[in-house]
This record gives sequence, structure tokens and C-alpha cells, in this order.
Amino acid sequence: MLKKILQPKILKFLVGGGVSAIINLLLIFLLIEKFSFNTPLLRNIANIVSIEISLIFSFFIYRVWVWTGGIWTFREVILRQLPLYHISAGAAVIIRVFILFPTLDWLGVKYIVNTIIGVLLSASINYLISDRFVFKSPKNNNSYQPQSSSEVYYPEALAPALSSNSRPRNKVNTANLAPIKTLSIVIPAYNEEDCITPTVSTITQFLEQKNIGYEILIVNDNSRDNTEHILRNLHFENNRVRYINNYYPNGFGFAVRCGLENFQGDAVAIVMADGSDAPEDIVSYYEKLAEGYDCIFGSRFIKGGKVIDYPSHKLIVNRLANLFIQILFGLNFNDTTNAFKIYRREVIEGISPLISHHFNLTVELPLKSIVRGYNVATVPITWKNRVAGVSKLKLKEMGSRYLFIVLYIWLEKHLSRGDYHRRKKIAVINSNAKSNA
Repeated sequence: MLKKILQPKILKFLVGGGVSAIINLLLIFLLIEKFSFNTPLLRNIANIVSIEISLIFSFFIYRVWVWTGGIWTFREVILRQLPLYHISAGAAVIIRVFILFPTLDWLGVKYIVNTIIGVLLSASINYLISDRFVFKSPKNNNSYQPQSSSEVYYPEALAPALSSNSRPRNKVNTANLAPIKTLSIVIPAYNEEDCITPTVSTITQFLEQKNIGYEILIVNDNSRDNTEHILRNLHFENNRVRYINNYYPNGFGFAVRCGLENFQGDAVAIVMADGSDAPEDIVSYYEKLAEGYDCIFGSRFIKGGKVIDYPSHKLIVNRLANLFIQILFGLNFNDTTNAFKIYRREVIEGISPLISHHFNLTVELPLKSIVRGYNVATVPITWKNRVAGVSKLKLKEMGSRYLFIVLYIWLEKHLSRGDYHRRKKIAVINSNAKSNA
């Protein structure tokens, strides 16, 4: 993260933005204090004028100093780039003022942290849009100079479906990976009497059609309805379906942790009890994992992915949260908060102990896997909203908990000096083996 911020291009962008902000403050001070723009109407005019002048100033700073070269025709600069830059800066401000700040405030995030996140995110959005759309000249012009051949990072709000279907983070090494003889499915269940039977039935049907060895471990999270009785019957009908009662306090994170401590397979997929996760995607996960990856993360927001009946308020919060995580960790992956992912047993062992009590576990698992150096591939998946029962996720209760886990893992990444990275773990194992030889 620090290396990315210290890149010359980004440093110049930040310096240019700081200079522009200073000019904005000086202009509004001069107009109000020196030129007596001191009525409500005149103060608004002073604000608009100062913003516009500082925007134009920052545009030419970026055009000359940050995004150099390109085409300097009137049509390109004045009629295309400058209007697009206004849209870019305006979109960043609008997202921050009317979406991000109210949402984080509603989630209970303190205003100081809220402001810091808002500044970082709006600046990041402005930079990404400027980098990919404003100052990038059309390719069909003879004067166009191609940019770096590095992988394009698409701003999520503009083109989430343009990402490629599969992106391994690291080179895959299959030499030391054990085959997956049994796939475990961990399903946390709290008051899911209306959903759990069809969910388990469809999963077993798909896995048996593909001749995949499996176990389904359902964690009954102290349900108050008929869920446990149904689970007992499911086990009686199919001995590869078993359940345990959560021995931790109630909570999604505790229930999943209970399942991850008791699954018996070589890999484990976390699946929702409400049927929102497509069972055919479990098969896709398994087949991709067999290629030698440590983890497979599904995304609903890449090409081939799909969401059905997603509540609009949750979708907005989801996209903002994932964009924040992407920017903070420099990820291409854009669906970190979705629980439906698959991990080899050694990954679960390598990222333990887990500390999340609630739905923030969905962030802790993948981010720890990435930060600790495990190989990841991404595939498109389908998600549909539950048709029975009640969602257990309460957004207002989760904001600060998600932020805590994200910042906790970010600090591990940048301050731990790799103490928890898989390379260190392998080095310790090899050292112990040599000393015992």
C-alpha cells in the first residue's frame, strides 16, 4: 500500500490536489473578506467561483505534470477532457457527501474516521476515473501513445463487469498440494426451518452428479424454531450430512468458526443456509481448486456473475465497502464481503486463530488468505435473495466491526514484517525438519 502511494504519479496527484485545495481556500477567503462577498447569495457565488477556478487549475496541473503527453488540441482538451474531469471530480464529491458520509454515519462510524475515509475514497475515485477515462486519449488517434501494459483496474462504479473471469494472484505451484478427496460444506443455520432442507438437497444432488466426495456440516446456531429437528432427519436420510450445535455464543462468525474447527474434508466451502448461493458454483469452485489454487473466491460483479433481487440499499453499501477494501489493499477482487468462498484445509490452519464474532468473518477469511500469501483465483458466481425466512445481517450493527477487521488485517500486512506469511511458516517447518534430521 505504502509503495503504491509513493509512486511518482500518485505522489504528484496528491501534491497537485493539495495545491488546488489551498488555492480554493485562498480564493474564497479573498472573495469574502477582501471583496465583501458577505451575503448568503454572494458567499454561495464565491464558493462556486473558487471551486471552479481551483478545478480548472488542478486539471491543468494534472494535464501537464501528472498525465503528460497526449493530445493538445482544443477539441481534445477543452471539449472532452475538461468536461470529463468536472464529472469525475463532481462524482467523487457527490459520492462522498450524499452516499458515503450518510451511510457511515448511519452505521455508527465516528465522524473523524468517516471524514478520513471520505477524503481517501473520493480522492481515489477521482484518481481512478481521471487515470482511465479523462486523460487517456482515444486509441484511434495517430498521436495516441499507449500506456503501460499493466493490468487495467476498472473503477467499480463504472464497469465492474469488465474484469476478466479468473485472476490468480500468484503463480500456481501444484507440486506439494494434496488431492481433494473430500469436500466439506459448512453451513451456519439460525432459524432456517423453511430453507435448510431444499438447500441441502440441491447441494447433494449437484455434488453426487459430479461424483465429488463430500460432507455437509451444518452448524445449528442455537435455533429457536424447528431447525434442529430437521437437521436430525437430514442426517438420518444421508449420513454424509451431519450437524453440530454451536458451542460458542450466538452469531454468524461464531457459527462458521465452530464449523471450521470441526470439518473433516481436505477443503471447505462456506455456504449460506438460505439457498442464495448457487450449488453449481460449488462444483466450479471444486474444479478450479483442483487446478492447484489455495482458495477460490467467487464474484457476483465480474463478467459472467449475476445478482437476483438484491435489496438496493444493501447493494449500495456492498459496492462502497468493497471499493474501499479494493483501494486499501490494492486488490483486483471486488466481492470480498461475500461469505461464499472455498479454502484448502492448510489455508484455514494458516489463517487461524480467527477473531470475528459476526458477519465480519466474511472479510477476515479472504483478506487474511491474501495477506498471508495464499494463491487465489476468482470465478463468476450467481447470487439470489432468499425466498423464505429472514436475513440475519443487520447493516447498522456491522459497520464498525467490518472496519475494525479491515484495519486490523491492513496493520498486519504493513507492520508485521511478514511474521504470519506462509513463507515464514514454511521456513520454520523446514528448519525444524533439518534440526530433527
